[in-house]
Amino acid sequence: MKKKCRFVRVGISAVTVVSIIVAAFLAATVCIALFSSFLSESLLSSAKSAAESATAQTAIAINNYLDLAEEKLQSLEKAAVAAKDTAEFSESLRAMNEMQSDICAIAMYSKDGKILSYTGSGTRKKSVYADLSFNRELFSNSNSYAISAPHVETLNAGEYPWVITVAMKTESKLFKEAAYLAVDFRFSEIARYVDKINIGRRGYCYITDSNGNIIYHPQQQLLFSKLKSEPDTSALSSGVHETRDALRAIQPVGGRRWRVIGVSFTDELRAERMRRILIGVAFSAVGTAAISALILLWLNKAVTKPVKKLIHDIEKFENDTDFECYELSTPVTEIGDISVSVSHMTERIRELLTKIHREEKALRKTELRALQAQINPHFLYNTLDSIQWMCEADNCADASKMVVALARLFRISISRGHELITVRDELQHAKCYLIIQSYRYRDRFTYRFEIEEGLEQYLCNKITAQPLIENAIYHGIDRTEREGLITVTVKTCPDDDGDILLSVADNGVGMTKEQCEQILKKERSDSGGIGVKNVNDRLKIYFGEKYGLFIDSTPDVGTTVTARWPKITKEEQYEI
Repeated sequence: MKKKCRFVRVGISAVTVVSIIVAAFLAATVCIALFSSFLSESLLSSAKSAAESATAQTAIAINNYLDLAEEKLQSLEKAAVAAKDTAEFSESLRAMNEMQSDICAIAMYSKDGKILSYTGSGTRKKSVYADLSFNRELFSNSNSYAISAPHVETLNAGEYPWVITVAMKTESKLFKEAAYLAVDFRFSEIARYVDKINIGRRGYCYITDSNGNIIYHPQQQLLFSKLKSEPDTSALSSGVHETRDALRAIQPVGGRRWRVIGVSFTDELRAERMRRILIGVAFSAVGTAAISALILLWLNKAVTKPVKKLIHDIEKFENDTDFECYELSTPVTEIGDISVSVSHMTERIRELLTKIHREEKALRKTELRALQAQINPHFLYNTLDSIQWMCEADNCADASKMVVALARLFRISISRGHELITVRDELQHAKCYLIIQSYRYRDRFTYRFEIEEGLEQYLCNKITAQPLIENAIYHGIDRTEREGLITVTVKTCPDDDGDILLSVADNGVGMTKEQCEQILKKERSDSGGIGVKNVNDRLKIYFGEKYGLFIDSTPDVGTTVTARWPKITKEEQYEI
């Protein structure tokens, strides 16, 4: 057996619109991919230019600052040469120190680093553990000016400024051992300028020497704590160099051994490229949506509305076969042809349903007659058996009364061929049966009726209560030694006031749950309780699966059998 293929159901307009959207989106994607390629090159070129420009400006600013520092140092050297004595030279140093706020200290050194003359912004220490402003190797190897790396000045008491030392060999004769004139300039000016440089959102500049050693970095603390590191750039020439995650622009500082390195991160380029691509995608999506909307409006008018009208007519016909499906007027030929076919098909279905309904009605009438035919012989057999027993006991008077009651029973059961009779007649039928059985089972049981007022006028299936009473007597009370009690109750259903409940309760031997279930499944048998199953079958055939019999029983306590059917008046009576 072949398995049916299951497909996701979608509308014609949806398929068309989705196709157009996909095509438009693919076209837009190709355009955006090309645009992204050109954009990447453009952004990379712009980033290189920005990094190179920022680095060059920083190098120029540092170079100007160092040039100015060298000019100041040269002026001090001239003053040292021109001074007549050390007192005059010292006065020139103090004047320069007081006039220039960026100068922290001025010192005259011998070749071995001994301070011959000193002027500073603070009080000089009596003893210095290490003079970081003197670098014999740097000073001796420099032909003109020597510039040290930034360091902490240790000469003044209580002050530890961050400085660079600019030194030069001096020709002054004031001090016999004089070899170098050195000035400590505050490095804060250069540091503040470098700190302000931003290349992109996260880019920065830092300063190294020609060997790649970092002279100053705006994130100096992170470098000291090993939380950040910079790659070795000593082998890189001037210009812009691209690595996997960054761009590095290298610019020398004048003719000096310093180099400024500007860093720009390429992930910012990717983020910017993605942002612009997303903007392009958004515009593409809006344009595609607008075009799709126009197409959808046209399809809705030409295709969707006629198809929906056709579907609506078919659904209406499914719920109401009397609904007429008319042929649609549409410019689409295929939809018009389908509409004609549907109109013809619904007419044919209506005819077939009418025929089936007639055949089904005849079949159900036949079933009811067959069930009724089962009841009459079964009941008649049991009643005549009782009359025979009384005649044999020479109780002709009671037997005569039983015959009269039997006649009334059959008169009610015939009911002019109607299946439905009033609840009043049905209860009268049950009372006649109980009269008959009370003669046979004298002093074995009593009975009572509890009828809710107003329910006698409604209709029910005839011979509904009698089989339940018969079952209570034969299979409940007859098998117990205590006095029996049969209670017949008619009331409105508690959970649905449109239904009626008829209950027959006895205090007989009772049944187990399995026996309760089995009694409604028994096939025809003269001693197997066919009457109960018969009643259940007739209720379900006539009113539906919701209705029928419900049994509640407890062993050695008793049994209650309840019949349920809808409230029907004579005016509402119908034939199945």
